[in-house]
Amino acid sequence: MLILVIDDEPHILELVRFNLEKEGFETALAADGLQGLEMARGLKPDLVILDLMLPEMDGYQVCRELRSDPQLTGVPVIMLTARDQELDKVLGFELGADDYVTKPFSPRELLARVKAQLRRRTAAALPAERRPESEIRIADLVIRPSRFEVEVRGEPVRLSRKEFNLLLLMASHPGQVFTRDQLLERIWGYDAVDGTRTVDVHVRYLRRKIEEDPAHPRYIETVRGLGYRMKG
Repeated sequence: MLILVIDDEPHILELVRFNLEKEGFETALAADGLQGLEMARGLKPDLVILDLMLPEMDGYQVCRELRSDPQLTGVPVIMLTARDQELDKVLGFELGADDYVTKPFSPRELLARVKAQLRRRTAAALPAERRPESEIRIADLVIRPSRFEVEVRGEPVRLSRKEFNLLLLMASHPGQVFTRDQLLERIWGYDAVDGTRTVDVHVRYLRRKIEEDPAHPRYIETVRGLGYRMKG
């Protein structure tokens, strides 16, 4: 698969290129927004990693143009930027960005997000009868995303939509630490009024339902000072 990386910082381009190619992806690199848009139209990449602060044409404009092009509208866009203001993220998502990674970033996290976006695009392109069940198993925990089903130790567990989405996100990335802000953004968007306390409350409810001993969780681990992760 071909990944187009648009960033005006040479060391970022090289860092992202190196890590993508190490994972078997092909890469194309652009150093400004106008060049990146022209390359996207010519190459039809499978995914675009897009910086916001670009010369010639900024990332917002590039994203808007990509989403208005019938041949590129379905290409996932991950915004990669040093700007971490909530308004910037909201605008990016409203313009059609699929994900948002702030600098400085972990190459491993970026790769995980790239792979997740490509999996979603591939699954969405399959006819319904050919889509995989994509069952997730971690110890005695079983998640069937397409059926909205969860089992623990062979017994079905009833979860709310938010609890299910929270569990599915962490179970899809075992070992990866999610901050409370990241979970709030991905699961609740920007409409949760109680801030990160909302995340803590839902994790507590979720543990009561899936953990044999919620005080000593087997699945959802608290990473002190950071957030939560699913044990592998």
